[in-house]
Amino acid sequence: MTNILFVCYGNICRSPMAEFVMKDLIRKAGRETEFHIESAATSAYEIGNPVYPPAREKLKEHGIGCAGKTARQITKADYEKYDYIIGMDEANLEDMRKRFGGDPDNKLHMLMDYTDRPGEVADPWFTRDFDAAWRDIYEGCKGMVAKLMR
Repeated sequence: MTNILFVCYGNICRSPMAEFVMKDLIRKAGRETEFHIESAATSAYEIGNPVYPPAREKLKEHGIGCAGKTARQITKADYEKYDYIIGMDEANLEDMRKRFGGDPDNKLHMLMDYTDRPGEVADPWFTRDFDAAWRDIYEGCKGMVAKLMR
């Protein structure tokens, strides 16, 4: 079983979108029994809140549901539990390094590192551009799936 955790600041936009896009891609590949996929936040601001409505709508436009998902914060134990811990931006990676006490097993990565255009996933919380976030997340998840399936 490969365990993947997607992480953003609040766990209500980018990381849950990545969680459910990845689950959908893995399901369509017929490999869902080989993966455990979740998402979490670096902050505690949104804990217990559902996926932000515009993010839910963007997933729904693509036939992907996210019912029942509520925000949770990363814990130190997550470092041991997950094989891949994927941040959406540099601030996420820095927050995770602090929380986990570094990255001795090289588990921390940026989602866009799985694409031809490394960098940060567009943050729709500030830009309100959920189309740009979708494009980044979908491309990153597709790239990650391709790498994992090799």
